[in-house]
Amino acid sequence: MTQTRTDQAARDKVWELIRDIEVATMVTLDQQGHMRGRPMRAVEMKEFDGTLWFFTAGASPKADEIRQDERVLLAYAEPSDQNYVSISGTAQIIRDVAKQKAMWSEPLRTWFPNGPEDPNAALLKVEVEGAEYWDAPSSTLLHAYGYVKSAITGEPPKAGENDKVAFKRPA
Repeated sequence: MTQTRTDQAARDKVWELIRDIEVATMVTLDQQGHMRGRPMRAVEMKEFDGTLWFFTAGASPKADEIRQDERVLLAYAEPSDQNYVSISGTAQIIRDVAKQKAMWSEPLRTWFPNGPEDPNAALLKVEVEGAEYWDAPSSTLLHAYGYVKSAITGEPPKAGENDKVAFKRPA
């Protein structure tokens, strides 16, 4: 069974695995309690302090769902490297033009034609509470070795690292 880690090295590992993945799937709960997922492009950050940021339309079903239930799940995947991360946390919609200007990147103009001051632009702040990651060897040779080992011994190969990481300490 996977143990939950609380050390800084584990938190750093989560950041190492997600920092270059541009799009995560964000899952929220709608008013009927159904899970809804959609791709979200993360705001590029140099450092990670346990908070992730996304731009969103302030008037959107996603924003309404977060106002009703702040719990979110973010799923990151990098299949070519066999890295996968699941992050749970709480989200809030923030309208702060100065912060939006600081986090703005020009490709966002596609969705917000009037730039960071667009009246429909808002930030979606996710406070990470926990994460789980799977970091597996990705080379074809390692996969071939694992297949052969499994066929010969009847034992599956070691799949790589799998850890749960707590970002918030229980009260």
